[in-house]
Amino acid sequence: MSARDAAGIICEFDPMHLGHAHVIGEAAQQCPGGVVCAMSGDFVQRGEPAVFPKQVRAEAAVRAGASLVIELPLNVSLSSAEGFAAGGVRLLESLGVCSHLVFGSECGDTQLLQRAADCLLSPETERGLIAHLRAGVSYAAARERAAAERMGGDAARLLKSPNDILAVEYLKAIRQDKAALIPLAVERRGGGHGEDEGLSSTALRKALREGGEVWESMPAGAAEVYRRAASAGLGPVFPDDTAIMARLRMPGALEDIPFDAEGLSNRIKRAVSEPDLEAVTAAVKTKRYARTRIRRMLMCAALGIRAADMEIPVSYVRVLAADERGRALLRRISEASPLPVITKPASAKRLTGGGERIFALTASAADFYALFMTGGHRSGGGEWRRSPVMV
Repeated sequence: MSARDAAGIICEFDPMHLGHAHVIGEAAQQCPGGVVCAMSGDFVQRGEPAVFPKQVRAEAAVRAGASLVIELPLNVSLSSAEGFAAGGVRLLESLGVCSHLVFGSECGDTQLLQRAADCLLSPETERGLIAHLRAGVSYAAARERAAAERMGGDAARLLKSPNDILAVEYLKAIRQDKAALIPLAVERRGGGHGEDEGLSSTALRKALREGGEVWESMPAGAAEVYRRAASAGLGPVFPDDTAIMARLRMPGALEDIPFDAEGLSNRIKRAVSEPDLEAVTAAVKTKRYARTRIRRMLMCAALGIRAADMEIPVSYVRVLAADERGRALLRRISEASPLPVITKPASAKRLTGGGERIFALTASAADFYALFMTGGHRSGGGEWRRSPVMV
Protein backbone atom coordinates (compact mmCIF):
# COMPACT_ATOMS: atom_id res chain seq x y z
CA MET A 1 0.00 0.00 0.00
CA SER A 2 1.44 3.38 -1.02
CA ALA A 3 2.38 6.05 1.49
CA ARG A 4 -0.36 8.28 0.06
CA ASP A 5 -3.56 6.27 -0.27
CA ALA A 6 -6.16 8.26 1.70
CA ALA A 7 -8.67 10.81 0.46
CA GLY A 8 -8.89 14.29 1.92
CA ILE A 9 -12.08 16.34 2.22
CA ILE A 10 -12.28 19.97 3.37
CA CYS A 11 -15.63 20.55 5.02
CA GLU A 12 -17.91 22.14 7.59
CA PHE A 13 -20.77 19.60 7.81
CA ASP A 14 -22.97 22.30 9.34
CA PRO A 15 -24.91 20.05 9.57
CA MET A 16 -24.22 16.91 7.57
CA HIS A 17 -26.71 15.78 4.94
CA LEU A 18 -27.02 12.90 2.47
CA GLY A 19 -25.05 14.77 -0.19
CA HIS A 20 -22.06 14.96 2.16
CA ALA A 21 -22.31 11.22 2.77
CA HIS A 22 -22.27 10.68 -1.01
CA VAL A 23 -19.00 12.62 -1.32
CA ILE A 24 -17.48 10.61 1.55
CA GLY A 25 -18.61 7.39 -0.12
CA GLU A 26 -17.06 8.38 -3.45
CA ALA A 27 -13.83 9.33 -1.67
CA ALA A 28 -13.71 5.98 0.14
CA GLN A 29 -14.27 4.14 -3.13
CA GLN A 30 -11.40 6.03 -4.78
CA CYS A 31 -8.88 5.68 -1.93
CA PRO A 32 -8.37 2.40 -0.02
CA GLY A 33 -6.50 4.07 2.84
CA GLY A 34 -9.55 5.85 4.26
CA VAL A 35 -11.07 9.32 4.31
CA VAL A 36 -9.62 12.26 6.26
CA CYS A 37 -11.95 15.21 6.80
CA ALA A 38 -10.44 18.61 7.65
CA MET A 39 -13.45 20.27 9.27
CA SER A 40 -14.21 23.73 10.65
CA GLY A 41 -14.47 24.00 14.41
CA ASP A 42 -17.14 25.79 16.41
CA PHE A 43 -17.20 28.85 14.12
CA VAL A 44 -17.63 28.54 10.37
CA GLN A 45 -16.73 30.35 7.19
CA ARG A 46 -19.94 32.38 6.89
CA GLY A 47 -18.94 34.16 10.12
CA GLU A 48 -21.36 32.45 12.50
CA PRO A 49 -21.32 29.75 15.20
CA ALA A 50 -21.80 26.22 13.85
CA VAL A 51 -25.25 24.78 14.46
CA PHE A 52 -23.75 21.89 16.49
CA PRO A 53 -20.41 21.71 18.35
CA LYS A 54 -17.41 20.39 16.47
CA GLN A 55 -17.21 17.16 18.50
CA VAL A 56 -20.81 16.32 17.54
CA ARG A 57 -20.21 17.09 13.87
CA ALA A 58 -16.93 15.15 13.87
CA GLU A 59 -18.49 12.03 15.39
CA ALA A 60 -21.39 12.28 12.92
CA ALA A 61 -18.88 12.39 10.05
CA VAL A 62 -17.16 9.21 11.27
CA ARG A 63 -20.53 7.49 11.70
CA ALA A 64 -21.24 8.48 8.07
CA GLY A 65 -18.07 6.88 6.70
CA ALA A 66 -15.12 9.18 7.43
CA SER A 67 -12.08 7.52 8.99
CA LEU A 68 -10.53 10.56 10.68
CA VAL A 69 -11.70 14.11 11.37
CA ILE A 70 -9.17 16.84 12.11
CA GLU A 71 -9.87 20.48 12.86
CA LEU A 72 -9.24 23.32 10.45
CA PRO A 73 -7.45 26.03 12.42
CA LEU A 74 -9.69 28.85 13.61
CA ASN A 75 -7.98 31.42 11.38
CA VAL A 76 -8.64 29.17 8.36
CA SER A 77 -12.27 28.46 9.27
CA LEU A 78 -13.05 32.18 9.46
CA SER A 79 -11.17 33.14 6.31
CA SER A 80 -12.38 34.02 2.82
CA ALA A 81 -13.10 31.24 0.34
CA GLU A 82 -9.54 31.61 -0.95
CA GLY A 83 -8.00 31.43 2.53
CA PHE A 84 -10.32 28.60 3.60
CA ALA A 85 -9.33 26.53 0.57
CA ALA A 86 -5.61 27.32 0.85
CA GLY A 87 -5.48 26.47 4.55
CA GLY A 88 -7.38 23.24 4.06
CA VAL A 89 -5.16 22.13 1.20
CA ARG A 90 -2.01 22.89 3.21
CA LEU A 91 -3.30 20.96 6.22
CA LEU A 92 -4.23 17.87 4.20
CA GLU A 93 -1.02 18.01 2.15
CA SER A 94 1.05 18.22 5.35
CA LEU A 95 -0.34 14.90 6.63
CA GLY A 96 1.68 12.91 4.11
CA VAL A 97 -1.04 10.27 3.67
CA CYS A 98 -3.57 11.85 1.26
CA SER A 99 -3.35 11.12 -2.44
CA HIS A 100 -6.60 12.87 -3.45
CA LEU A 101 -8.64 15.92 -2.55
CA VAL A 102 -12.31 15.09 -3.07
CA PHE A 103 -14.99 17.77 -3.11
CA GLY A 104 -18.62 18.30 -4.07
CA SER A 105 -19.33 20.48 -7.08
CA GLU A 106 -22.43 21.54 -8.97
CA CYS A 107 -20.82 20.75 -12.33
CA GLY A 108 -18.84 17.68 -11.24
CA ASP A 109 -16.29 18.29 -14.03
CA THR A 110 -12.74 18.35 -12.63
CA GLN A 111 -11.17 19.36 -15.96
CA LEU A 112 -13.53 22.29 -16.47
CA LEU A 113 -12.94 23.47 -12.91
CA GLN A 114 -9.17 23.23 -13.49
CA ARG A 115 -9.52 25.40 -16.59
CA ALA A 116 -11.31 28.01 -14.49
CA ALA A 117 -8.64 27.84 -11.79
CA ASP A 118 -5.86 28.27 -14.35
CA CYS A 119 -7.75 31.16 -15.90
CA LEU A 120 -8.04 32.95 -12.56
CA LEU A 121 -4.34 32.47 -11.91
CA SER A 122 -3.33 34.03 -15.23
CA PRO A 123 -1.87 37.57 -15.29
CA GLU A 124 -4.34 38.57 -18.01
CA THR A 125 -7.33 37.70 -15.84
CA GLU A 126 -5.73 39.49 -12.89
CA ARG A 127 -5.42 42.65 -14.97
CA GLY A 128 -9.05 42.35 -16.04
CA LEU A 129 -10.09 41.83 -12.40
CA ILE A 130 -8.30 45.01 -11.32
CA ALA A 131 -9.91 46.99 -14.14
CA HIS A 132 -13.40 45.84 -13.15
CA LEU A 133 -12.74 46.56 -9.47
CA ARG A 134 -11.71 50.10 -10.39
CA ALA A 135 -15.05 50.42 -12.15
CA GLY A 136 -16.69 49.96 -8.76
CA VAL A 137 -18.21 46.47 -8.96
CA SER A 138 -17.94 43.85 -6.23
CA TYR A 139 -14.97 41.50 -6.09
CA ALA A 140 -17.14 38.49 -7.01
CA ALA A 141 -18.66 40.28 -10.00
CA ALA A 142 -15.28 41.63 -11.12
CA ARG A 143 -13.71 38.19 -11.00
CA GLU A 144 -16.61 36.62 -12.86
CA ARG A 145 -16.42 39.22 -15.63
CA ALA A 146 -12.65 38.97 -15.94
CA ALA A 147 -12.81 35.17 -16.20
CA ALA A 148 -15.72 35.26 -18.64
CA GLU A 149 -13.68 37.50 -20.96
CA ARG A 150 -11.17 34.66 -21.28
CA MET A 151 -13.33 31.53 -20.82
CA GLY A 152 -16.74 32.65 -21.98
CA GLY A 153 -19.96 31.30 -20.51
CA ASP A 154 -18.32 28.38 -18.72
CA ALA A 155 -16.54 30.74 -16.32
CA ALA A 156 -19.66 32.78 -15.69
CA ARG A 157 -21.62 29.62 -14.85
CA LEU A 158 -18.95 28.13 -12.58
CA LEU A 159 -18.34 31.35 -10.67
CA LYS A 160 -22.02 31.72 -9.82
CA SER A 161 -22.34 28.31 -8.13
CA PRO A 162 -21.15 28.20 -4.49
CA ASN A 163 -19.59 24.75 -4.47
CA ASP A 164 -17.98 25.29 -7.88
CA ILE A 165 -16.49 28.56 -6.59
CA LEU A 166 -14.94 26.74 -3.64
CA ALA A 167 -13.79 23.90 -5.90
CA VAL A 168 -11.94 26.40 -8.11
CA GLU A 169 -10.25 27.79 -4.99
CA TYR A 170 -9.12 24.27 -4.02
CA LEU A 171 -7.61 23.79 -7.47
CA LYS A 172 -5.89 27.17 -7.33
CA ALA A 173 -4.39 26.27 -3.94
CA ILE A 174 -3.14 22.90 -5.19
CA ARG A 175 -1.52 24.56 -8.21
CA GLN A 176 0.03 27.43 -6.23
CA ASP A 177 1.40 25.18 -3.46
CA LYS A 178 2.48 22.43 -5.89
CA ALA A 179 0.62 20.03 -3.62
CA ALA A 180 0.66 16.31 -4.44
CA LEU A 181 -3.11 16.06 -4.02
CA ILE A 182 -5.04 14.79 -7.05
CA PRO A 183 -8.34 16.72 -7.33
CA LEU A 184 -11.58 14.81 -7.82
CA ALA A 185 -14.89 16.64 -8.23
CA VAL A 186 -18.03 14.74 -7.26
CA GLU A 187 -21.27 16.04 -8.74
CA ARG A 188 -23.29 17.47 -5.90
CA ARG A 189 -26.56 15.79 -4.97
CA GLY A 190 -29.32 17.95 -3.56
CA GLY A 191 -29.74 21.69 -3.47
CA GLY A 192 -27.23 24.47 -3.23
CA HIS A 193 -26.92 27.03 -0.47
CA GLY A 194 -30.21 28.84 -1.13
CA GLU A 195 -32.84 29.04 1.57
CA ASP A 196 -35.31 26.62 0.01
CA GLU A 197 -33.20 24.41 -2.20
CA GLY A 198 -34.01 21.09 -0.63
CA LEU A 199 -31.11 18.97 0.53
CA SER A 200 -28.58 21.53 1.70
CA SER A 201 -27.05 22.53 5.01
CA THR A 202 -28.72 25.92 4.65
CA ALA A 203 -32.12 24.29 4.31
CA LEU A 204 -31.45 21.99 7.27
CA ARG A 205 -30.37 24.92 9.46
CA LYS A 206 -33.54 26.78 8.48
CA ALA A 207 -35.66 23.76 9.39
CA LEU A 208 -33.86 23.33 12.71
CA ARG A 209 -34.34 27.00 13.56
CA GLU A 210 -38.06 26.59 12.92
CA GLY A 211 -38.23 23.50 15.15
CA GLY A 212 -38.50 20.99 12.32
CA GLU A 213 -37.34 17.37 12.20
CA VAL A 214 -34.46 17.00 9.75
CA TRP A 215 -33.01 13.63 10.71
CA GLU A 216 -34.32 11.81 7.62
CA SER A 217 -32.23 14.15 5.44
CA MET A 218 -29.07 12.90 7.15
CA PRO A 219 -27.19 9.58 6.92
CA ALA A 220 -28.62 7.24 9.55
CA GLY A 221 -25.50 7.04 11.71
CA ALA A 222 -24.99 10.79 11.67
CA ALA A 223 -28.68 11.47 12.36
CA GLU A 224 -28.48 9.43 15.56
CA VAL A 225 -25.49 11.48 16.75
CA TYR A 226 -27.26 14.77 16.04
CA ARG A 227 -30.51 13.58 17.62
CA ARG A 228 -28.68 12.50 20.76
CA ALA A 229 -26.83 15.81 20.93
CA ALA A 230 -30.05 17.79 20.56
CA SER A 231 -31.67 15.80 23.38
CA ALA A 232 -28.65 16.55 25.59
CA GLY A 233 -28.85 20.31 24.96
CA LEU A 234 -25.76 20.45 22.74
CA GLY A 235 -27.65 22.10 19.92
CA PRO A 236 -28.96 23.28 17.62
CA VAL A 237 -27.14 26.54 18.37
CA PHE A 238 -28.90 29.72 17.24
CA PRO A 239 -27.71 32.39 19.67
CA ASP A 240 -29.19 35.82 19.99
CA ASP A 241 -26.80 38.67 19.37
CA THR A 242 -26.38 39.87 22.95
CA ALA A 243 -23.08 38.17 23.81
CA ILE A 244 -21.51 38.96 20.44
CA MET A 245 -22.64 42.58 20.52
CA ALA A 246 -21.31 42.94 24.08
CA ARG A 247 -17.86 41.82 22.92
CA LEU A 248 -17.91 44.14 19.93
CA ARG A 249 -18.64 47.11 22.19
CA MET A 250 -15.70 46.38 24.51
CA PRO A 251 -12.86 48.93 24.33
CA GLY A 252 -10.28 47.93 21.72
CA ALA A 253 -12.38 45.12 20.26
CA LEU A 254 -12.53 46.76 16.86
CA GLU A 255 -8.82 47.45 16.46
CA ASP A 256 -6.81 45.63 13.79
CA ILE A 257 -9.76 43.62 12.44
CA PRO A 258 -8.96 41.06 9.72
CA PHE A 259 -10.15 41.69 6.15
CA ASP A 260 -10.24 45.46 6.59
CA ALA A 261 -10.17 47.52 3.40
CA GLU A 262 -11.22 50.99 2.32
CA GLY A 263 -12.36 52.04 5.78
CA LEU A 264 -14.58 49.03 6.55
CA SER A 265 -13.35 48.93 10.15
CA ASN A 266 -14.24 52.59 10.58
CA ARG A 267 -17.72 51.86 9.23
CA ILE A 268 -18.01 49.04 11.77
CA LYS A 269 -16.94 51.34 14.62
CA ARG A 270 -19.67 53.78 13.67
CA ALA A 271 -22.27 51.03 13.23
CA VAL A 272 -21.61 49.03 16.41
CA SER A 273 -24.09 51.21 18.31
CA GLU A 274 -26.85 49.61 16.23
CA PRO A 275 -29.12 47.28 18.26
CA ASP A 276 -28.15 43.92 16.70
CA LEU A 277 -25.74 42.19 14.33
CA GLU A 278 -28.10 42.33 11.39
CA ALA A 279 -28.40 46.09 11.72
CA VAL A 280 -24.62 46.45 12.07
CA THR A 281 -24.07 44.31 8.97
CA ALA A 282 -26.64 46.27 6.95
CA ALA A 283 -25.05 49.57 7.99
CA VAL A 284 -21.54 48.44 6.99
CA LYS A 285 -22.28 46.48 3.82
CA THR A 286 -21.49 48.15 0.52
CA LYS A 287 -22.03 47.19 -3.10
CA ARG A 288 -18.41 46.13 -3.27
CA TYR A 289 -18.15 44.14 -0.02
CA ALA A 290 -20.49 41.24 0.63
CA ARG A 291 -22.44 40.52 3.79
CA THR A 292 -20.42 37.37 4.55
CA ARG A 293 -17.18 39.36 4.59
CA ILE A 294 -18.66 41.79 7.11
CA ARG A 295 -19.92 38.92 9.27
CA ARG A 296 -16.48 37.30 9.27
CA MET A 297 -14.92 40.60 10.33
CA LEU A 298 -17.44 40.97 13.16
CA MET A 299 -16.93 37.40 14.38
CA CYS A 300 -13.15 37.73 14.28
CA ALA A 301 -13.42 40.93 16.33
CA ALA A 302 -15.73 39.23 18.84
CA LEU A 303 -13.29 36.32 19.22
CA GLY A 304 -10.21 38.51 19.58
CA ILE A 305 -8.68 37.47 16.25
CA ARG A 306 -6.40 40.15 14.82
CA ALA A 307 -5.23 40.72 11.26
CA ALA A 308 -1.80 39.24 12.02
CA ASP A 309 -3.42 36.05 13.29
CA MET A 310 -4.79 35.33 9.81
CA GLU A 311 -1.20 35.06 8.54
CA ILE A 312 -0.16 32.34 11.03
CA PRO A 313 0.45 29.18 8.97
CA VAL A 314 -1.05 25.76 9.66
CA SER A 315 1.23 24.45 12.40
CA TYR A 316 -0.45 21.46 14.06
CA VAL A 317 -2.91 18.63 13.46
CA ARG A 318 -5.80 18.65 15.96
CA VAL A 319 -7.68 15.34 16.09
CA LEU A 320 -11.44 15.51 16.68
CA ALA A 321 -12.68 11.97 15.93
CA ALA A 322 -11.50 8.67 14.47
CA ASP A 323 -12.52 5.07 13.94
CA GLU A 324 -10.18 2.06 13.81
CA ARG A 325 -8.92 2.92 10.33
CA GLY A 326 -8.51 6.52 11.42
CA ARG A 327 -6.34 5.47 14.35
CA ALA A 328 -4.12 3.56 11.92
CA LEU A 329 -3.93 6.69 9.76
CA LEU A 330 -2.94 8.71 12.81
CA ARG A 331 0.02 6.45 13.44
CA ARG A 332 1.15 6.96 9.85
CA ILE A 333 0.58 10.72 10.04
CA SER A 334 2.70 10.92 13.19
CA GLU A 335 5.56 9.41 11.18
CA ALA A 336 4.99 11.25 7.88
CA SER A 337 3.92 14.74 8.89
CA PRO A 338 6.26 17.55 9.95
CA LEU A 339 3.45 18.94 12.11
CA PRO A 340 2.77 17.83 15.70
CA VAL A 341 -0.38 15.76 16.14
CA ILE A 342 -2.55 16.98 19.03
CA THR A 343 -4.64 14.28 20.70
CA LYS A 344 -4.08 15.47 24.28
CA PRO A 345 -4.83 19.20 24.53
CA ALA A 346 -2.18 19.73 27.21
CA SER A 347 0.49 19.09 24.57
CA ALA A 348 -0.73 22.22 22.73
CA LYS A 349 1.10 24.28 25.36
CA ARG A 350 4.35 23.19 23.72
CA LEU A 351 3.38 24.46 20.27
CA THR A 352 5.52 27.07 18.52
CA GLY A 353 5.46 29.05 15.28
CA GLY A 354 2.18 30.75 16.11
CA GLY A 355 0.40 27.46 16.77
CA GLU A 356 0.23 28.26 20.48
CA ARG A 357 -1.59 31.51 19.67
CA ILE A 358 -4.13 29.79 17.38
CA PHE A 359 -4.82 27.02 19.90
CA ALA A 360 -5.32 29.56 22.70
CA LEU A 361 -7.74 31.52 20.50
CA THR A 362 -9.53 28.25 19.69
CA ALA A 363 -9.87 27.42 23.39
CA SER A 364 -11.24 30.89 24.10
CA ALA A 365 -13.65 30.58 21.15
CA ALA A 366 -14.86 27.21 22.52
CA ASP A 367 -15.60 28.85 25.88
CA PHE A 368 -17.58 31.56 24.09
CA TYR A 369 -19.45 28.97 22.03
CA ALA A 370 -20.34 27.06 25.21
CA LEU A 371 -22.37 30.06 26.40
CA PHE A 372 -24.78 29.48 23.51
CA MET A 373 -25.72 26.05 24.88
CA THR A 374 -27.74 25.05 27.94
CA GLY A 375 -27.17 23.72 31.45
CA GLY A 376 -23.86 22.11 32.31
CA HIS A 377 -22.59 22.50 28.77
CA ARG A 378 -22.02 26.22 29.43
CA SER A 379 -18.93 25.63 31.58
CA GLY A 380 -15.57 26.92 30.34
CA GLY A 381 -12.17 25.33 30.00
CA GLY A 382 -13.40 22.32 28.08
CA GLU A 383 -11.00 22.69 25.18
CA TRP A 384 -8.02 21.98 27.46
CA ARG A 385 -9.60 18.75 28.72
CA ARG A 386 -11.36 17.38 25.64
CA SER A 387 -10.13 14.14 24.05
CA PRO A 388 -10.95 13.00 20.52
CA VAL A 389 -14.11 10.94 19.99
CA MET A 390 -13.06 7.36 19.24
CA VAL A 391 -15.75 5.40 17.41
